[in-house]
Amino acid sequence: MQTPQNIINVTAANARDVLIEQSQNKVVLIDFWADWCEPCKQMMPILERIAADYADTLILAKVDCEAEQQLAAQFQIRSLPTLMVFKEGQPVDGVAGAQTEQAIRDLLAPHLPAPEDDALAAAKAALAQGNPEAAYTEAKKAFDLAPNNAEARLLLADAATRHGLLGQAKELLTGLTIADQGSYYQQILAAIDLAEQATDSPEIRALEEQVAQDPENLSLKNQLAVQYHQVNRYEDALDLMVSILQKDLNFADVKKQTIDMLNSLPAGDPLSSKYRRLLYSMLY
Repeated sequence: MQTPQNIINVTAANARDVLIEQSQNKVVLIDFWADWCEPCKQMMPILERIAADYADTLILAKVDCEAEQQLAAQFQIRSLPTLMVFKEGQPVDGVAGAQTEQAIRDLLAPHLPAPEDDALAAAKAALAQGNPEAAYTEAKKAFDLAPNNAEARLLLADAATRHGLLGQAKELLTGLTIADQGSYYQQILAAIDLAEQATDSPEIRALEEQVAQDPENLSLKNQLAVQYHQVNRYEDALDLMVSILQKDLNFADVKKQTIDMLNSLPAGDPLSSKYRRLLYSMLY
């Protein structure tokens, strides 16, 4: 089996390149080991698995202390296994003795980019470009990876608000602590308030009254659902469309309209999977 490119056997000849040069752009985890050390051998598959998870940002640098005794002495290695973290040419952390996988991941976590960082950056860029659909998709990725990340929650709430998913945005904001309720939080709340005012037009109120007086009138329900969708009240619109289909699966153009509404939702929106399941359960 070919050794992954980010796993390197370090010798006196390449030590400077790996530990000084390459650690300028990537985190280097040095594994000091020896063939006679059983705990070292037990940790090897764990280290290789972690290296595979961070192929673009981590180098696993293996030092065989029997073959490279001078290197081991230079780093004052007194027991095996020993792990050392190098960043920007300097040792920044380390631990001696056998470690669990979680302990090794915890050792590396402060020095490696978080898995959600790329998605957060993409979400911010999409919002800056005025693309709420792309922002929602990227922010949802970040939120799924790190649901306790306040920035991911705020970005997803912002994107959801701009895409008209107001109920979802409000639910996301309720999960934030007081410490996270700064100016960005207040901006999103204000945007939700304005959006809710815009979705309650006289035309919609009039249709709501007519539907309340004549709840079996599928045509009125269809008109109201379309109005809801036009002002981004997606869940209200889909609820009505499903209720129409439950009464008459072939009423007017409601099946196609419902599918079009679902297709208009951003990728990753839980509303989409919820109502697709409801629709398919009726169709098949």
